[in-house]
Amino acid sequence: MRWPSSWRRLESIADCRLRIADWAQRTPSRKSAIYNPQSAIGAARLKIDLSGKVALVTGGTRGIGHAIARALARAGARVAVLARDGGRAQETAKTLGDATGRGYACDVADPRQVETVVAAVEQDFGRVDVLVNNAGTTRDNLLFRITDEDWNTVLDTNLKGAFLVTKHAARGMIKRRWGRIVNITSVVGIAGNKGQSNYTASKAGLIGFTKAVSKELASRNVLVNAVAPGFIDTELTRAITGEARAALIGAIPLGRLGEGTDVAAAVLFLASDFASYITGQVLVVDGGMVL
Repeated sequence: MRWPSSWRRLESIADCRLRIADWAQRTPSRKSAIYNPQSAIGAARLKIDLSGKVALVTGGTRGIGHAIARALARAGARVAVLARDGGRAQETAKTLGDATGRGYACDVADPRQVETVVAAVEQDFGRVDVLVNNAGTTRDNLLFRITDEDWNTVLDTNLKGAFLVTKHAARGMIKRRWGRIVNITSVVGIAGNKGQSNYTASKAGLIGFTKAVSKELASRNVLVNAVAPGFIDTELTRAITGEARAALIGAIPLGRLGEGTDVAAAVLFLASDFASYITGQVLVVDGGMVL
């Protein structure tokens, strides 16, 4: 049997380049960086450029949030860092580079503070293009030992906070018909974890929130996704030592804890034009722990 000529294997990488270049020239309306002949065959690294964009990161002063703020700034975005400790937020913003960042004090669970601070960010930077809802807290305990205050504190910060900041930041995105919202959830929101019923509920709720809001805002080109980290090397996990740490790492197929930069890379991708056809999804960054 003879194969049609169009099905035959390309003879060389050069042939592949020519075919892709020819296709791109014949379809100019669909040209983009992702169809660049060099990128298409892996001959050049894809570069995420957020120059001219303004990003707002809640809980951006340490751990995962700090790594995300740094990554966004390095990609060219100007970054507003929000945290309960305003002084620490300002210090973090200074590390991002000259005129790149600015820090703001904000308790994301407080509706008035959120409305005021988001308005201040838009006044200072002109707009908000990228929102990363990263602020979170824990009050771990067994079900019957969790107090009402423990429950409310975790749900208010982790879930209500994302709702409030999204509601205010998304208005401008809708008007400009461009926006990226990335919610930092957790693998425990997918798989559950004993002793964390409040935290798990908040993170599972954040996944549902992501999916619902993504459907509401899609028609305005505002994309809403979530990143679900596994065990990341932070102050919390560094406190785990000995056999407990060995058991923790043993449960991860890649055999190591994740880094803040691993999560930041996922956020960068979802904030970029390379993810322009992705919304309502949860990107798991856990070294294969939850399969």
